[in-house]
Amino acid sequence: MTSASVQSEFKVVSILDTDLYKFTMQQAIFEYYPTTQVVYRFTHRDKHRQFSRACIQKFREALNGFADVQLTQDERAWLQDKCKFFKPAYLDYLQSYRFKPEQISATFLPSSDDPDMGSVKIEVRGLWLETVLWEVPLMACLCEMYFRYAEQDWDYTGQEEQATHKATSLLDARCTFSEFGTRRRRSFVTHDLVVRGLIKARDAHEWKQGFFGTSNVYFAMRYNLNAIGTIAHEWFMGIAALGDYKDAAGTALDLWSNLYGDSLSVTLTDTFSTEVFYREFDHRRASQWKALRQDSGDPKVFAPRAKRMYEELGMDHTQKAIIFSDGLDFKKAKELNEQCQLLGFKCSFGIGTWLTNDFKTKSSGYEERSKALNIVIKLGSIDGKECVKISDELTKNTGVPEVVAKVKEMFQISVS
Repeated sequence: MTSASVQSEFKVVSILDTDLYKFTMQQAIFEYYPTTQVVYRFTHRDKHRQFSRACIQKFREALNGFADVQLTQDERAWLQDKCKFFKPAYLDYLQSYRFKPEQISATFLPSSDDPDMGSVKIEVRGLWLETVLWEVPLMACLCEMYFRYAEQDWDYTGQEEQATHKATSLLDARCTFSEFGTRRRRSFVTHDLVVRGLIKARDAHEWKQGFFGTSNVYFAMRYNLNAIGTIAHEWFMGIAALGDYKDAAGTALDLWSNLYGDSLSVTLTDTFSTEVFYREFDHRRASQWKALRQDSGDPKVFAPRAKRMYEELGMDHTQKAIIFSDGLDFKKAKELNEQCQLLGFKCSFGIGTWLTNDFKTKSSGYEERSKALNIVIKLGSIDGKECVKISDELTKNTGVPEVVAKVKEMFQISVS
């Protein structure tokens, strides 16, 4: 396959080249918060890794290409057929939607040692209804620009075969999984190769239902796969900041259920920590929601704790499911799958970076790892109120420190 350094110019393929949950979120915002203003902020978790000035300039140029993207009639027809939870009024809005690159500021901050290397500050400002669609393609675009112009010691050798091997191993272990790798993929080409590799493994395997689908709507449409996705942390973060934190989880869940019924009933638990979430996850709500998604903290404690929660509510946990989605590889998925089988839980795995950004350097003869970026874009403020995310990794919080401390105190979460 083509070397990273000689790829064609970056091109936005489709408005659907993003994760399904961004559209389900946008419809919810369309229904409930159409005039709300927000700010999204970028975080690069690897402080020792730098961007080149050229990379950020190419990133800024690439953003202009989003302005011409729109939902086609064929894409709308596919959404109407495959995602029946989308209402006609929302699809009308989505068809009229256009990205606004002017909503994004991307500032290169040179280091003191080398003016051509440094960090980047990225913010997205505007209506929540409009800016909600920027997060995933923005991250995917930044990753692609980084690996085109800042770190080029890699190519596509063996990517499709590697994906086939990984999927076969998961299927052999009876791990049900979906591909969740859009946000931190190395490139669009990588993503396409990986999805084709996963399909090849599925088609050759006797247990075909193990590969459940992809979070990426474009690839779901292109390859006739299930589009996977429901709700995001930002839904809880925004509603909490707008209202009363103590009732935020319940309010967020109920608004979602009122809109989607039981068609999109997989919920994250860790926006303000799972223990805080369970305080509001009463019998009525636990009955409505089919599955819990684990996305931070120690995954091995999640299922036993969830089992105890359902038992305390007098419910049969074997009728519920857990979706694991935090930094998974084959070893983690296999161990968690075995644990859930012993506990009686149904489970599945949303696997991202391990599938779409697992590379080796050319210069090492494909022996040494070419490390993926560890980046996030989170809701920073909503109608002028700062947003926070605590998660189950209690020392790794998102948000202004004093607001994080205030929310932890409110929920009686240890600050240590």
